Amino acid sequence: MSIETENIQSKGIEEIKKKLSPGLVDSLINEPSAHYIHILLLRELQSNAIFTTNGEDADIATVGISAEDGVLDYSPVMMFKRKQTGSDRRKGKELQRNLLDIKDTMDVNKMNQESPESMLYGSAAGENAIAVTSRVMYDTSYSIRDSSVIIEEKFQNAPGDNFAKGPTSAIREPDFIIPGTLFPCVVTLRDATFEELLFVLGITKMNKRYGAVTSRIGRMQNHILGIYYGIEEGTANLVLSQEVVRHLAIENGGLNRESLNSVLRSPVLDVENVKKLVKQIFDEEAQTLSIESLGDHEIRVLLEYITSEKLKEALEIQKEKASTFFSSVSEKLKEKKGRGKK
Repeated sequence: MSIETENIQSKGIEEIKKKLSPGLVDSLINEPSAHYIHILLLRELQSNAIFTTNGEDADIATVGISAEDGVLDYSPVMMFKRKQTGSDRRKGKELQRNLLDIKDTMDVNKMNQESPESMLYGSAAGENAIAVTSRVMYDTSYSIRDSSVIIEEKFQNAPGDNFAKGPTSAIREPDFIIPGTLFPCVVTLRDATFEELLFVLGITKMNKRYGAVTSRIGRMQNHILGIYYGIEEGTANLVLSQEVVRHLAIENGGLNRESLNSVLRSPVLDVENVKKLVKQIFDEEAQTLSIESLGDHEIRVLLEYITSEKLKEALEIQKEKASTFFSSVSEKLKEKKGRGKK
């Protein structure tokens, strides 16, 4: 990249940063305030995945969706927020380790105060009884289609087992979610810095594994559809999925139970059409809230800006901010305890 091109890019990034300022903070604060950044996503499953609590049964919900001729019950698959948070946190620590050689752990009681990831995602620090609340908010997301058409069971032998003629403890038939399953969702940052936004966007771009046994299955493509900012939260994930179904039903015969049922049990969905609908639905809702959006060109510029080099720079800046913040909170706590002993 030439110096001139880099200067043009930097100018564009500064303008984007200024535009996002109502949803960001310059320095970390310990009291929640109304600064929100929303990253609108469509997670597209590209291989089989397991989203389960007990190890075998897929996590599903029973919800209703309204039509002109009544309410239709259906059962979407749930991608619990911890499936998203855990995978993203592991990717964040991996990036830190690679770019800054920061050693950190997933143990919430052993936060590394030099870790921008732990400071952002929130982990309890035992020393001085300081607790840092997570400033990245996830919500459980829901499949657009019904669980009856996106779940299949697979016969599995553990590695090295001979063919089993009868049941053994090494064989199980967990529920697998099939490729092509779509999960609209929003990741929200509260009181985050611009560097932390770059970090989360980098994680979202680069992370490809979600669900159980993430090293072997659960490959996911995260389509970033929009970046929003403002003083309040936006549409819930469940509402996004339900509204996509309603819009697809209208496109395919009308808002009635038969048309809804046809969408919910469709063998496939047009990903590009769903992406367009998810963004349209969130944009319409945002118009009724205190939420603004980056333009499509600005989003492309921001995402193209996030390279390993830029992530390293952002993490180095954030490491200093996190360390200063942690020291400040620690010092205030010591002073408070000192006054209490007098």
